[in-house]
Amino acid sequence: MTIAEVLSNEELRRHEFPVVQKKIFLAHAGDCPLPRRVAQAVADYAHHAAAGDQESVIFPSVLEDGRKLAAQLLNCQDEEVAFVGPTSLALSYFASGLKFRKRDNILIYHDDYPSNVYPWMALAEQGIEVRLLNLRGLGVIRPRDVLGQVDENTRLVALASCHFVSGFRLDYAPIGRALRERGILFCLDGIQTLGAFPTTMEHVDMLAADAHKWLLGPCGAGIMYVRREIQARLNPPVYGWHNVRCPNFVAQERIAYRSGAKKYEAGTHNLLGLVGLNAAMTLLLEVGVEHIARELLRKRAWVVPALQAKGYTVLNADAALENASGIITFFRPGADLAPLHQKLLDADISPSLRVDRAGQRYIRLSPHFYNTDAELQRVMELV
Repeated sequence: MTIAEVLSNEELRRHEFPVVQKKIFLAHAGDCPLPRRVAQAVADYAHHAAAGDQESVIFPSVLEDGRKLAAQLLNCQDEEVAFVGPTSLALSYFASGLKFRKRDNILIYHDDYPSNVYPWMALAEQGIEVRLLNLRGLGVIRPRDVLGQVDENTRLVALASCHFVSGFRLDYAPIGRALRERGILFCLDGIQTLGAFPTTMEHVDMLAADAHKWLLGPCGAGIMYVRREIQARLNPPVYGWHNVRCPNFVAQERIAYRSGAKKYEAGTHNLLGLVGLNAAMTLLLEVGVEHIARELLRKRAWVVPALQAKGYTVLNADAALENASGIITFFRPGADLAPLHQKLLDADISPSLRVDRAGQRYIRLSPHFYNTDAELQRVMELV
């Protein structure tokens, strides 16, 4: 299946993405609807699981297949992929599993999504200095902003691959490359790009991304990446039958973790979620993430001027290609956009309403590759 086929064949589009039969869904940066094949994979597994042992139907092949698919998306090794669930949980694993000393500091961005803020803020209780990135624009992070605020005591930088409100996509490769040269770990919250833009791990040490946004998968079925070279330094904060060796389910006299990223998977997996995640990753790899990225940028290229022509301010309207994303957020200074948001909802259109620290409200559009120009044109007519 290709993007051109989906956009030119309405019967195929309605079959593969049932949500389009009832509404124009433009909130993939929030919670996505499931494609038909993803929902079907979950339903089929649930049907088989009703006949006996849930695990025996698919275990451990669902994990082996999932690691291979995730490794293709991330351009990493299978043994660097773990499945621990939500983004928040994986990021908390990173923050609590690493060992820092009191004179160490870490650098974060306070206006990132809270999942990538609170786990790191909690380290201040251990005497770690938590530095907040100083920026001029919402989510606009340049390599020089990061590198100018680290020093010889910085041990980790934690950022998002794309800001969830402004839609500014991080040019993370040069940041990660420079940080590695300085011996500083680089953690990425990849939930707003994985599945929409190529998000590969050559210059990243750790990544977390749940499946329920651009990956088009179920909630709580996230991907966790830990670079092989640092796995020995990052021990899991949880222990169980799956990540600690226990032959024949007999507890041993010493704790010995399983090899690779399996050491972070403590207990029984979310098998329903992983079945859906595997189906979603297969779909995205079939379509091609690089093709999806081009399509999202094509949509953005005409939606942004259309909004500006109606008198709206679009965040990061002039972003360079490497910083543009599928998130298009607009507002009028001082205006309450809640009524417009409700107007769109009443018209069976699903955008998102977001607010910044100063209280300014925004409407966020986040179409995926299967949204048509006609759908977006309908939105432009209503705004």
